[in-house]
Parts: sequence; structure tokens; C-alpha cells
Amino acid sequence: MSDAWFETVAEAQRRAKKRLPKSVYGALVAGSERGLTLRDNVEAFGELGFAPHVAGLSNRRELTTTVLGQPLSMPVLISPTGVQAVHPEAEVAVARAAAARGTAMSLSSFASKSVEEVVAANPKTFFQMYWVGTREVLVQRMDRARAAGAVGLIMTLDWSFSMGRDWGSPVIPERMDLRAMLRFAPEAVTRPKWLWEFAKTRHVPDLTAPNLTPPGGAPPTFFGAYGEWMQTPLPTWEDVAWLRERWGGPFLLKGVTRVDDAKRAADAGVTAISVSNHGGNNLDGTPAPIRVLPSIADAVGGQVEVLLDGGVRRGSDVVKALALGARAVLIGRASLWGLAANGQAGVENVFDILRSGIDSALLGLGHQSVHDLTPADVVIPPGFTRTLGA
Repeated sequence: MSDAWFETVAEAQRRAKKRLPKSVYGALVAGSERGLTLRDNVEAFGELGFAPHVAGLSNRRELTTTVLGQPLSMPVLISPTGVQAVHPEAEVAVARAAAARGTAMSLSSFASKSVEEVVAANPKTFFQMYWVGTREVLVQRMDRARAAGAVGLIMTLDWSFSMGRDWGSPVIPERMDLRAMLRFAPEAVTRPKWLWEFAKTRHVPDLTAPNLTPPGGAPPTFFGAYGEWMQTPLPTWEDVAWLRERWGGPFLLKGVTRVDDAKRAADAGVTAISVSNHGGNNLDGTPAPIRVLPSIADAVGGQVEVLLDGGVRRGSDVVKALALGARAVLIGRASLWGLAANGQAGVENVFDILRSGIDSALLGLGHQSVHDLTPADVVIPPGFTRTLGA
């Protein structure tokens, strides 16, 4: 349909809000407590400016890069986000979209689709884990991901089980049984297009976590897995080093906002770190990743790949992050809004928007490649950056 195309991520979000049941959309927006970090992640990019040129510009721009050894057509890849059941094809559709645009997929261990299905859709898939369960269980999950063909491992540590949102948390059922369906029917019938997408498959949204299935067992519900996570003793830096060594391949540590943590991660032997605050879902009041990125990139950029995850909505945001030291960025909500708005094609649409924006910014800045960007390309207002744990 010609009218399915959208020109900005903001429009994808508007369409997602109109298409999805209120509770489902609320789960995507998420955030914690007052939402300070949730807002700052996005708004901080707007405080940065550009210093463009007007002549002698490059007629060709190169956007390719590599992340964790994987060649990418652009410095944007999918962030691991759990339970993407806003569309029947969920993570598989996102993975196909990323593959169609020549970039990588990151799959959450709390995803609604299996690692085998997702790797089949995109061979450039990184599997993400939380520290959930015993070491034996963690090894079992890693080995399954490796056998499926995952090309890298992501360990996410930025989570403090923050509860409550000032604007209210959506009610999410344990499972979509008859009782839950009756409860949510009034919401669903007001969103007939969303309901029809699932009706055509003859399946209800899956709220289980198949990648956490024990050998010979059934997949746990999302909340069952979450409960196990809450009861698992928290990991140490020695545990991080053990996990990295046990995996034995490209390894990304996600959730770093402090210089001292970045240095500890480098000492633990990680391949890359993601400067992230879990999309504003963690400890509210944490600065936006783009504010802490420069200090972290200065500290460890020569030792590990530094990525940024949080608040990216435009290609110009990507360019700002690269200018301040990131190798690439990960997107979460932006891709989910595209998925909700128009399935796989909607996610491809989001990638195309970001690619066009990156190219436009490179043109204005007079660069031939994303690798030519430096802090001199960005106007940084006084007091913008934060240096934590120096």
C-alpha cells in the first residue's frame, strides 16, 4: 500500500500508537519512575548541533562499518528487546528487515521467537543474555545459541528492577489464556487491524520465552523467567570474564555509563561495550548515553569497540554519536514502532530513514565516510557532557 510508507520515526510511533491496544503500546513506551532518563535519552540529541560546510563537499559517502567482526551496510543495528509480540512475526520480521538492509540483529533471551528461527532469518545475529540461573544453565543457553549459528554474545547488566511509573504501568498478563483474552477484549476490538493480523495466523500473542526453555522442558512465561532472574545472585566482574571466556567469540557488554566500569569491562576481555541505560527502564536519573559517551570513548575506545544504545530517532542522531566516539548505534523502540506500524516493511522503512539521514548529515559535514567524523563536527553546549566514575 502506497500510504503505508512513513517519512520519520516519529510518524512510525504515531501509527504504532493508533494501531496497538493501549496496554501493548504502553509496554513499548515503558520507562521507569518519573521518566527523567527516558526523556533525556531522546532530548539530549537535540542539544547538540552541527558545524557544516557549504562547498568542496563529497559526491560519494561511505556508510559501511564492522561490529563484532560482522560487516554492516550502515552503523546501525537492532538492539535486543524482549517479547516483540506487537506483530505476529515479531523478532523474525525484524531480523529479516535487518538482513534486507545489510545489518545485524540482536536477539533478547526474553524474545518471543527462538534463536533458531531468528538466525535462519538473519545469519548476522547476536544472542543476548542476562545473568539468569546457574552457570550450568547459562552454558546450556550459550551452547544452544552457538549451535543455532549466533555470531556474537551480548551480556546485559544495566538492570536494577526499578518498579513503578508515574503515568502508570500497563497490565500485562502472565499468559494469554481465556481469562486474559476476555479481560483485554475491549482494548483489542478497538484496534481491528492489529487484531486481524493475529487472527489470520490463528495464534494469540506469545508471552513465553522460548530461548529460556530448559532441556526437555516447556518455555517459561515471561514473568516466570523474570522471577528466576530476580532470585539469581548478581554477577561479579569475575563472572563477566568467565562468561566471555566460556563463549570464546565476539562478546559485547551492554549497559555501561561509567568510565571505571568501561575500564573493568576492557580488563575482562570484552570485544565491545554498549553505552546504555536500558532505554530509561533502569535507574531513573541516569544521564542519557550520548552525554557519557565522550568520556567512555576517550577512556577505552582504543581497546574495545564502543557502541551507543538509547534515544536514536534520526540519522543525524547516529552521526552525532559517531562524531563523539561511537562505532555504531543500536535501535530498539524505533524498530518496534516500525514493526507495529507495518511489519517487516515498517522496520525496513525505519532503516531507510536512518540511512538517508546519515547520508544527508555526512554530505553537509563534507565527509566521505562515517569513519571521518570527529567531535569538531558537533557543536557541544557547555555542561552537556557527563563524566561518571573517572
